[in-house]
Amino acid sequence: MPILYHLWLSPFCRKVRLALRERNIDFELKLEEVWRRSDEFLLMNPAGTVPVLVEDDGKVLADSNAICEYIDEVYPAPSLIGNTPIERAETRRLVAWFDDKFNREVTANLYVEKVMKRLLKTGYPSSGAIRAGKVNIRYHLDYIGWLAERRNWLAGDAFSLADITAAAHLSVLDYLDDVPWDEHGAAKLWYQRIKSRPSFRPLLGDRVAGLRPPAHYADLDF
Repeated sequence: MPILYHLWLSPFCRKVRLALRERNIDFELKLEEVWRRSDEFLLMNPAGTVPVLVEDDGKVLADSNAICEYIDEVYPAPSLIGNTPIERAETRRLVAWFDDKFNREVTANLYVEKVMKRLLKTGYPSSGAIRAGKVNIRYHLDYIGWLAERRNWLAGDAFSLADITAAAHLSVLDYLDDVPWDEHGAAKLWYQRIKSRPSFRPLLGDRVAGLRPPAHYADLDF
């Protein structure tokens, strides 16, 4: 069985978990506390980051996008990236939007400040960064809503890695109760559709020691 080295609230790890479950691939989760800088883990991924996927035959894959592209190519199923060049280009554009722009403007200012700084012992959360994250998320929720009102899914007609990536980031922030859903109805409706997918259910059962999610976190009709 493949092994996925991960952190519970990493959006990049959650993205891979969703992609694997969309393909009905059984895998084992192995928590990797990257701040401990394990020699064994660094041999697999010298960057020292998760996610890392180890296949049954020992192949090691690192980086969430590389892993998801690999999954899309190796395991037969409807493509999560797209069937035409224009579909693949739009999916990859939105994956980059959420993994780069959203991550920099929102996730890093909320999840990293509130959770990772404590784990990595790199200082106290910045109140300024947290305020910025709470402001910036509204712009991104507006954009998600704008896309969702004009398309069946974010990148077009089909559910794709763009939806998975956006939902992975938002699921982390929702665990921290940092998503103002009630002010962004179109984005909320889109996220409700994601939450109802079987692939998403295991994420809703995640619990992190010392950090409880809000009551609505696992509620499909929040």
